[in-house]
Amino acid sequence: MKESSLNKIILEKKKFLFTIQRIVRQLIENHGDFDNTCLIGIQDRGGFFADRIYESLKKDIPELKLQFGKIDITFYRDDFRTSSSPLSASKTEIDFLVEGKKVILFDDVLYTGRTINAALAALQHYGRPSRVELAVMVDRRFNRELPITADYIGTAIDAINDAYVDVKWKQVDGDDRIILRQKKIN
Repeated sequence: MKESSLNKIILEKKKFLFTIQRIVRQLIENHGDFDNTCLIGIQDRGGFFADRIYESLKKDIPELKLQFGKIDITFYRDDFRTSSSPLSASKTEIDFLVEGKKVILFDDVLYTGRTINAALAALQHYGRPSRVELAVMVDRRFNRELPITADYIGTAIDAINDAYVDVKWKQVDGDDRIILRQKKIN
């Protein structure tokens, strides 16, 4: 049997950009002037999402004073010791404490919930936030292993286990789009 990949575009560029703007508007509606709030992207792909939201917020609200950072979770994952090759960590870029602040975490895809769980553990090194919200570009509603839900969702899809959601970011991939990749056995 031969395996091939079946790709389906979930969001193309125009809808992708609308989705980013919708999330920005929801954040503004819920956080107003973002007093005592910070944005933190989960490295790597969630960092690209957070970058886009942060840049859009600064463009919409030029006087905005908002702390922004990125967190690496490599060694907080519950499966990091199961890798057969050495892991390569990304850089954590947080130069502030989250103690008593509202934190908005960003990731590209919410799947099992394990990445978010690791991010919450890593975040504890920067203090105890008063509240943590989660924004994801894609919520894969099936196969959640931990009781984690997102507060801001770009799009939700139902996909089986062997499907892979690929979020492409213009700043690193050259284009904005979301693709669902499924293996097909011929």
